[in-house]
Order: sequence, then structure tokens, then C-alpha cells
Amino acid sequence: MIHGNFNCSDIAKCVLGLKNLDIETYKLLVSHGQMTAEKLGELLGRERSTAYRSLQNLMSCQLVYRETKTIEGGGYYYVYSALDPCKLKEMIKGNIDTWYEKMNSMIEDIESGILES
Repeated sequence: MIHGNFNCSDIAKCVLGLKNLDIETYKLLVSHGQMTAEKLGELLGRERSTAYRSLQNLMSCQLVYRETKTIEGGGYYYVYSALDPCKLKEMIKGNIDTWYEKMNSMIEDIESGILES
């Protein structure tokens, strides 16, 4: 049974397997727009490497994407941007719908399936 009060962040964490820091990182990117891992680390009050790990988690879920910027005179750096929150909502709904369909199918086979386990 589901107990307690949940908020939108809890749903995103549960459905997408995110951590609190990942949610905080996503929110900052949505509110501040694209930025570097270094700037994000400053806003989070964390090391750049910690911010980068969170960005990696978010990129693996396709909630964040990065763009390469060229430095005049040579070199490059990355800036990160968040997926639009409307698309995040669609993604979460899609994941929940897929999960529901799988669970419902398994429930239909529960009589025979429970004896196999």
C-alpha cells in the first residue's frame, strides 16, 4: 500500500530513479537556463565533480542534454540544459503507463505464475 504524502519530486525520483541532488540540479537548470558544471556546482554549494555526476545521471535519463561550446583561441567546454518540464511530465506518464501495463499483465497470469516461482 502507498502511505504518506508525496510531491512531484518524489514521483520523479521514484519513476526515474533519481536522487535529491539530481532533482535539485534539474530545477536549477530549468530556472537558470543553460550553464556549465562549474557554475552549477557553485549554485548547488557542491564540488564541480559532484555536479557533474548529477548531470551524468540526468543525461542518462534524457532529462538534461549538453552542448559543446568552442573557446576562441582553442579548446572547448560544455554547457548543460534541462528538458522542458512539459516533456518531463510526458516521460513520467509514459513510464507509469508502461509499468501499469506490465503489472496488469502479470496480475492476469498470477494463478499460474505464483506456482512457478
